[in-house]
Amino acid sequence: MTSATLPPKTASFAERGAAFVVRWGFIGVTVALIAFFVITEPNFRTVDNVFGMLKFIAPTAIAGLGVMLAITVGGIDLSVGASAGFAVSIAAWTMVIGNQVGAVAIGVVLLGGLLIGGLNAFLIVVARIPDLLATLATSFVIVGLKLLIVDGKSISSQMSLADGSTAPGKFTADYLWLDRGSLGPVPVPVIIFVVITALLWFILERTRWGRALYAVGANAEAARLAGIRVQLYRTIAYMGCGLLASIAGLLLGARIGQGDVSAGNSLLLDAVAVALVGVSVLGIGRPNAWGTALGAILIAVMVTGFTMVGLPYYAQDFGKGIVLLIALLFSFTFSRRRTVVTAGSTTSS
Repeated sequence: MTSATLPPKTASFAERGAAFVVRWGFIGVTVALIAFFVITEPNFRTVDNVFGMLKFIAPTAIAGLGVMLAITVGGIDLSVGASAGFAVSIAAWTMVIGNQVGAVAIGVVLLGGLLIGGLNAFLIVVARIPDLLATLATSFVIVGLKLLIVDGKSISSQMSLADGSTAPGKFTADYLWLDRGSLGPVPVPVIIFVVITALLWFILERTRWGRALYAVGANAEAARLAGIRVQLYRTIAYMGCGLLASIAGLLLGARIGQGDVSAGNSLLLDAVAVALVGVSVLGIGRPNAWGTALGAILIAVMVTGFTMVGLPYYAQDFGKGIVLLIALLFSFTFSRRRTVVTAGSTTSS
């Protein structure tokens, strides 16, 4: 072996090490956290706790999948938290004030989510406002509209109305089933979460529509020259994001059983976090459904584990921030170094 052959082999070893870290490092962090809590907290490893964690994180995960769609086409949606909160209040208003059944409330909320997504798409695609600014403005509009509709009050069954009468409706059993129902041992929110994740994975990875969405996000101009209707796919992505945010709001509303005007306030940061975490999982380097789901599960593990060991809530926020930073390192810093090492190895050989 001569010294001339050493640089390529050194580079190759570094490349393999970097590739391993980028591909498996984040999953390793997740597995290590789960193992730690399983060993130290007996209640953590129960089946009820597992389903409880997944049920708890389902709204965040679904909203994160919506953000993932926006990121897929090269954008971002900062209105998901406001959209989810709007869904909570509108569902409550429809059932309690409007005296309608849960199925009607669900239909109204889903339609509202599509309209919000359509508004975002119009502002971004047609009016050409940067997505960050457009969705931020939309979130303020949504929050204000929600407060106007409910007179700034949370809505609950048998509440007193402005004219002194009592609200005629209530949260119906069919709506509450979204949170409290189950199929066998599996809670309904978990089933909805898994089904949506699998559906989005199939669309993005196994259909031409998914490939077109990725192409738009990678290079919109090149996609346009290739014959892809860029504006249409960006519109679909933002409308899908609005729809998923409304589904997250439906689950939140069924969980709390009232139209809390503060619902959804904390959803945005967690949803964006799990979507960004998903980019780093398995070193894929692009938005993907199962990666987003794993990011949500990691947050659920952290929140549940930290609560069991008695850490205060602000420590949980700190922990989630650290996890997001690690995910960004895997997505950008480590992956770039891997590319540089690969290039160096190719040149040397």
